[in-house]
Amino acid sequence: MIKNILHELKEHVPFTALATFVSIALAFLVIKTNIISSIVSIFYIFHPIHLFFSAIVSSALFYKYKKNIIFSILIGVFISIIIGSISDIFLPYLGSSLFGIPISFHLPAIENPLLIFGTSIFGAVIGITTKKTKFPHFLHVFISVFASLLYIFAYSTNFSLLNLFFILIITTISVVIPCCLGDIILPVLLKEKLRKIK
Repeated sequence: MIKNILHELKEHVPFTALATFVSIALAFLVIKTNIISSIVSIFYIFHPIHLFFSAIVSSALFYKYKKNIIFSILIGVFISIIIGSISDIFLPYLGSSLFGIPISFHLPAIENPLLIFGTSIFGAVIGITTKKTKFPHFLHVFISVFASLLYIFAYSTNFSLLNLFFILIITTISVVIPCCLGDIILPVLLKEKLRKIK
């Protein structure tokens, strides 16, 4: 089990790092140049897309080790929603609060459940169909950085230079740890737990 996790992390971490750096640079460029007028609306586009790619990777990786379509779809859906909410909402909210950046709390899984569950289910089906993980993982991390940053910029009010530095730290932690956990570690661990289920 540990060997499988380390192998998958080794295969996916370069994609994680590249996606994080590229998307942080692009997100700050987009936000600082005021290209977009409604950050809240854009967040509600990026968050479901994040869950879509997360579900692809989680379901595909679980299916790679355990050929069970139903469990692969369920794991893809629930891992993407739980980890995606942690990455895009809970950690940015807690991190901003910790650093004294005023922010309000919003949870799309409750505010718009049809959109959230629908995109996750679709992603999980795509995952077990294509069985691709590396490029979807890159896109997952890439989109997740945008979603985390957009959440902070949509629901916060103070963007001093110091706060922008804190936001960079918050975003990096919010994305890298949950994305690797959800895409790689949890599917392999769950495969071991469910190995007796036919």
